[in-house]
This record gives sequence, C-alpha cells and structure tokens, in this order.
Amino acid sequence: MKSVSHLVRVSILVFLLGTVFLFVAWTNDELDNAQAFHSKEEIAFFMKGGGSLPIGENTYFKTSGHCYGCHGPDANNFSMIDSNGVDVNVSDDWRSTMMANSARDPFWRAKVSHEILVNPAHQVGLEDKCTSCHAPGGHHDKVLTSAGPYSIAELTQDPVGLDGVSCVPCHIQSADSLGLLFSGNLRFDTLGRPLYGPYDDGLFGSPMSSFVGYEPLYAPHINDAGLCAGCHTLITETADLSGVLTGGHFVEQATYHEWLNSSFNTAVDPDNGITCQGCHVPRIDDAIVISANYLFLTGRSPYGLHHFAGANTFMLQLLKDNIVDLGLTASPAQFDSTILLTNIQLQQKSLMLDVSMEDRTPDTAFIDVNLTNLAGHKFPSGYPSRRAFVQLDVLNDEGDTLFSSGAWNSAYEVNGHDADWEPHHNVITAEDQAQIYEQVMADVNGDKTTVLERAASLLKDNRLAPLGFSTSHPSYDTTLVVNVPASDIDFNYDGVGVEGSGTDIVHYHVPMNGYMGPTHVHARFWYQTAPPRWMQEMFAYNSAEIDTFRTMYDNADKSPILVQSDTLTDTSLGIDNVRELGVRIFPNPVSDGILRIDGLSDRVLSVEVFDARGRLVAMPVLTGRSRLEVQLPQGKGTYIVAFRTATGSVSERVVAH
Repeated sequence: MKSVSHLVRVSILVFLLGTVFLFVAWTNDELDNAQAFHSKEEIAFFMKGGGSLPIGENTYFKTSGHCYGCHGPDANNFSMIDSNGVDVNVSDDWRSTMMANSARDPFWRAKVSHEILVNPAHQVGLEDKCTSCHAPGGHHDKVLTSAGPYSIAELTQDPVGLDGVSCVPCHIQSADSLGLLFSGNLRFDTLGRPLYGPYDDGLFGSPMSSFVGYEPLYAPHINDAGLCAGCHTLITETADLSGVLTGGHFVEQATYHEWLNSSFNTAVDPDNGITCQGCHVPRIDDAIVISANYLFLTGRSPYGLHHFAGANTFMLQLLKDNIVDLGLTASPAQFDSTILLTNIQLQQKSLMLDVSMEDRTPDTAFIDVNLTNLAGHKFPSGYPSRRAFVQLDVLNDEGDTLFSSGAWNSAYEVNGHDADWEPHHNVITAEDQAQIYEQVMADVNGDKTTVLERAASLLKDNRLAPLGFSTSHPSYDTTLVVNVPASDIDFNYDGVGVEGSGTDIVHYHVPMNGYMGPTHVHARFWYQTAPPRWMQEMFAYNSAEIDTFRTMYDNADKSPILVQSDTLTDTSLGIDNVRELGVRIFPNPVSDGILRIDGLSDRVLSVEVFDARGRLVAMPVLTGRSRLEVQLPQGKGTYIVAFRTATGSVSERVVAH
C-alpha cells in the first residue's frame, strides 16, 4: 500500500496540474526535473528497474529492466491499458517473445555450436556474426568501442547480451542506413544518446533522461521496415567440406527482401502497403498513456502492441517448458499469451486454403487444393529449417481411406518423403508424393546440407511467394524460386497468366478404382519449425549446447501446427459429365468435319449430335467398340454431343470451323 504522504503528494500534484492546464499547455521547460514527482524510494526503484527483467549496462546499451519502471504494468491502471482496461504494457508483451529470448534460445545456441564443431577454425568469426543479431546489445557495444569480436563465452556472462533483441538496440538504430545494410551490420546513433519513438506531439522526456540516460526523440523511421532489414536478411560466406572459404556467398534468409519483392512494400503501394511493424507490432487506435507514474500524461495514438508474433509456436512452447533451466524472465502465463497470439498470426493471417473437386470419373477424382499466401513475405520464411506441407485425404462414405498424401507419422515426418529431399509437385498421382514448401540447401558438391557455412546453392525453394512477387524485381537474385518446374503454370500466376498472384494450386489425380459413391475430401496445411530431419546432422555431434537442446527437443511435442483446412463431400452417385463417364471427344474444335469419340463402354446407350438450334443431326450406331467417328454437317458451327446412360444423359459442346 502506498504511504499517506505519497497519496497526499499525488493529490496536490493532480490539483495543481489541473489548474495549470486551464491556462497553458504543459511543456518540458516547466519541468525542472522529473525527480520532483517521486520519493527517494520510487527513484531508487526506477533506477534499479523491476519486474525480474535484467539490470545491466555497457557503454551504449542498457537492459530492458531499466525501462520496466515506466513501461511496465501500472498498479494504478492509468497507463499502459487500452480502452477496455486490458494491460498492453510493452515490457510484459515483449518478454515472452522470440525476440526477447533470442540470446537464450537453446536451438540457436546448439546450432552455433554445431557450426563451430564442423569448422573449429572459424569459431571467432562464427560467434561474432551470430551474436550480432541474437545478442545485439553485447555485440555492437564492442563494435562501437573497437573492442574486438564478441564471443559466446562473453555472452553467457553479459546481462546486456543475454537480454536478446531488447529495447535499446531497436530504438537507437540510425535512419541513414536502413534497408542498405544486412547480415547483422547495424548502425546506431549514439551522439546525445537519443532513443527514437513514433510520437512528435510534445515529448515529456525528463524521466527517461533522468532515470535511464536516453533522450526520447521523434523519428518516423521507427516504423520503417528497414529497421528490421539488418537482421532479417542474412548472407553467409561459403566454406567447402574442408572448411576453406570459397569466396562464394549464400542467402540463408531474406525475409526483408521478400517483403521488398511484394505488394506489401510501401514504396510500391504507399496507400495499401504494410511494413513489418504493421503485422508484428500491430497498431491499435486506442489512446494509450505510454508511461506509468505521471497522472497528467495524455494518451498517444496509434499505439504499437509489442507482440512480435510470428509462426514459431514450437520454440515458444519449448521455452515455456524450460523456463528455469534457461533462466528466462517470462512466466508460463506470459508465454501462453504469446503462443496464443502466434497461433492467431499463423492460423488467421498467413494463408487461405480451398479444396475443390474439378472432375471425377470411375477411375480418377481430379481435386485441386488452392493456396493463397497472405503474408508480406514468402511462407514459410526466415530460418531455413522451417517448412509447410499439404495433406490430402480422400475417404469413402464408410470412412475408409481411398487416398492419402502428405500425412505425418509418429516420428513427425511426412509420409512418402524422398530419402534426400522431396521435389516440388504440380500434379500428385500417388500416395508417396507430397507437396512440401521449403528451402533446401546444397554444399559445394551439390549435396543436401543443413550446415549453414557449407551452403553454396539451393536445391529447392518453392516456398509460397507473397502477393506481387516478381522474377523481374531487382531483389529477385536474393529471393530466388528454385526447382519449381516451368510446367507448373499456376505457381505465383493467376488464371490468365499474370505473375504475382501469391498463390499455388496443387492438382491431385486420385485413383478411384471404380468407386462412384459419396466421397469425402479433407485438405490440411501444416507448419513445422524444427523438422526431425533438419536435426540429424546437428545431433550427430556432441557439445554442452547440443546435448542440452537435444534433451529439450526429445521431450517436446514436435507435432506440426495446423494452419488451415478445408473439406468437401462429393455426393454424386451417378455420372455428372462426359469426363466422369470416361469418354473423350476430340479434336475440339473440329477442323476436318470428323468428330472422334473415345472411351465408349456399355454404360453408353446412345450417342446423339444436335446443332445449335437443337435439331438432331447425327445418331451413329454403336457397335460395341470403344472408338467412334461421326461426320458433322458441312460448315462452321456449334454442336452438342449427348451421351445417354441408364441414369440420365451428359453432354459436351463441340465447335467446328
């Protein structure tokens, strides 16, 4: 409970400020020092931080704990709450994200160790490069002070580095190099110690200057997608199998460049474009008081929710399950909140799926699965272990499976997956074929690899392209589509052949073996962050980091996440069209006056040909043979060929010229 003297002080302050507001707007010049509003105990709390977030600093960066006192939860429910009274404070929304836990991520730690075990002579460079994005506050302080490379050993003892992608490294980035520097090469403004934000309506900067030592400044680039570019495009150097650098480079991930090559790019469409922050730091229009402990502050709008939700629910759950062992500051409830938000992002904002029965004969069901990428980059995107795949199951009316492609087994692997890597499919005709959207890397010998430093080229990149994606875009060399055959004319092309649809259609020709009863079709789209096969190379090695992650991984639920699904039931018991009858009419259009019909069977009782006016112009005699030729009347025209069966008739239009 607050002391009586404190409550009296606050009451007097509110009264005095109310009087002031009657005559003049409050400005920084009227505030001699923010400390005038707080007791010594409160000041000590602000200086110390709170909320179990770490406290630490180096030359240029401070940890998130220094920000918690003002930008954490407000016990008075005055600041950091939306119009419905929901707590939207920055610190607690952020602390359970992959960004906050990037330096403690056990998968990342294990992978760095794996790369070093493969090429031990490169340890210094590998650790320095990998920490530039996963531990920016520790790494870049050494860059700015010319203190040499930053190591994992240093990181484990450094509260600033262990704070991951925290407040300061994002909010002091310089505007002059956004979207120009990548692979962890970040630039920071340090002169005057600015801390950039999105508001320019009269900043109340005394508390931040006094307690944290940064000067809050308005800067529009805080909402620029280029703020994310430095880490979300990563180009690595290529080493051969002996560890010798070849001079080549490989695009390990290029989420920012994928966004550039899309309709989401705000430079392409300023009115409708959406930056990275627009999806991952979603704005609300509520007027939010952004700092606690100052009752005279007014709300700011729009306000960016620091959710940083992507698609990595697997790692978030693994982090939640190992909070104590990993030394994390977020609670299980906070992780649950971020997992929920991530599932919403993944399942409601990433993909549309539609399944349709295009045609059906006694022998084959022609089923299309239509996919539309809703993300502003490839899907999946980011680290190359990530993949997505389509499962299609066809069942009869008794629930028996007639066909299954892309189901996953008890080892969390896709059934029918080729021994090395599964090719892209336009048409799937067998159960041992599955459509998997992924990036597959090759070493200098052209063999598949998951060792990042050995990556020299792509064996496959058929990940779903974003809307507006073009092979003629300047960034296409960084966002290649690889080994999608030219015969797949609907991969990122619409129905009239225009590129940039952000779609793909997977065509299934399902063997029906004469079954003509009701058919139930289920299509599912699954997502995996860390597929078992990706781990095989790494788990062949042993180190403290690899062994720790292997134990956590083995104990984790590795089930793929269901992104979208659709079902349909084809209730037809008879024959709906010529194709289902198994009959083929050719050529169409007819050029020589002779219509050829193939695939006739004893189910066809008669064949009749009508002209455009509905007059019967031919009724050939059926001889029991499967093929028939019909002479059409002379001249151009349109004809209807009708096939009568025991259950009715089906017809097809034929044009003669």
